[in-house]
Amino acid sequence: MLNTFDILETIKMIEEEHLDIRTVTMGISLRDCMSDSLVRATQRIYDKICRSAERLVPTAESIEREYGIPIVNKRISVTPVSLLCDAVETDYVGAFAHTLERAAKTVGVNYVGGYSALVHKGFTKGDRRLILSIPEALTETDCVCASINVATTRAGINMDAVALCGEIIKRASELTADRESVACSKIVVFANAPEDNPFMAGAFHGVGEAECAINVGVSGPGVVAAAVKRAGDCSFTELAETIKRTAFKITRMGQLVAAEASSRLGAEFGIVDLSLAPTPAVGDSVADVLESMGLETVGTHGTTAALALLNDAVKKGGVMASNHVGGLSGAFIPVSEDAGMITAARSGALTLDKLEAMTAVCSVGLDMFAVPGDTPASTISAIIADEISIGVINNKTTAVRIIPAAGKTVGDEVSYGGLFGSAPVMPVHTGSSERFVARGGRIPAPIHSQKN
Repeated sequence: MLNTFDILETIKMIEEEHLDIRTVTMGISLRDCMSDSLVRATQRIYDKICRSAERLVPTAESIEREYGIPIVNKRISVTPVSLLCDAVETDYVGAFAHTLERAAKTVGVNYVGGYSALVHKGFTKGDRRLILSIPEALTETDCVCASINVATTRAGINMDAVALCGEIIKRASELTADRESVACSKIVVFANAPEDNPFMAGAFHGVGEAECAINVGVSGPGVVAAAVKRAGDCSFTELAETIKRTAFKITRMGQLVAAEASSRLGAEFGIVDLSLAPTPAVGDSVADVLESMGLETVGTHGTTAALALLNDAVKKGGVMASNHVGGLSGAFIPVSEDAGMITAARSGALTLDKLEAMTAVCSVGLDMFAVPGDTPASTISAIIADEISIGVINNKTTAVRIIPAAGKTVGDEVSYGGLFGSAPVMPVHTGSSERFVARGGRIPAPIHSQKN
């Protein structure tokens, strides 16, 4: 049984160290909304989301008031919409995005994820229709987020999908050039995408999930940084134990919120995702945690080892605190959303190559980083391929959220405000990857995928 006394000692963390519930995300299955009529399908989607999530926001707000726990975002994730695109007898599928947007605004959530396609082994007609519609769909909506899973450890990498992703990201950048290429901040390309991730922009409600489920994302890099600083110059053994114990306490808070929300909403308890998701606020930075371990600046030698220790200890503490830890769980390293990462990237201490190395041991991948607007689509695809390969070979989730900043070059910045923050435009290698990307086909699965 959950003892709410476990939560009381987190009050100081909330008041002084930026601890919060980053999101309560309701996953909703849309499989029963399929129709060969676009009009009928979109109406069913709107009705089901509004019916299922009608009480999501007020319920989260009531939990927030009763327990004094900040809940920053209330979100929805849905069945990958490409599955519905397969059924409709039209090439125009943008109406699905507009329906998700309308439903999200009706129920009052911040974002809705699931404008997604799972193409790790190939495309259906619906997959291709949806992917090609992403640039226009995200340009014309505010709340909708898209994701494409292009690889798994069991299937290998669909390089045709990787090549197409470079093109649609480039197109999204151009369509929102007057808004800092903001559409790109709502597109994630995955390897081994989890079906229960509560975080945007990559959330979707997997086909193996319940009819309706509550997934909670907890975030507390400021809490972990404070604990590391208090630990002083201890050994790595003691440091890992300190982080693990801190992660346990944080996850118990998420467990309470998830249990309360699922009970009050009559939905399945999905998972608690303990991810150290930073914000641009000072004191809420994963980079600060790493530097508190003794690094002069994030990006210097030792950064990958520090991040490996952090990620592992966070997962161990979380698993002990909840029977349903899932999603991504670990440490995020988005450039634009982390004050310390922004500073390191501006100074040149943190490069794209070093970021890629760090993603081998973190929870997600190359996230919210900007590159020059004239970066070719083939180079974007090659960056994606490199990152996705790390996930496939290491049997972990990796992802890319890249912003080719239209009209900008190295030294400029994109700025979004809020949780998205700002990002300096980072240099990319100038050697062409066009012939490599153009090969197409699939990069085969690694030998260790054969575990039957």
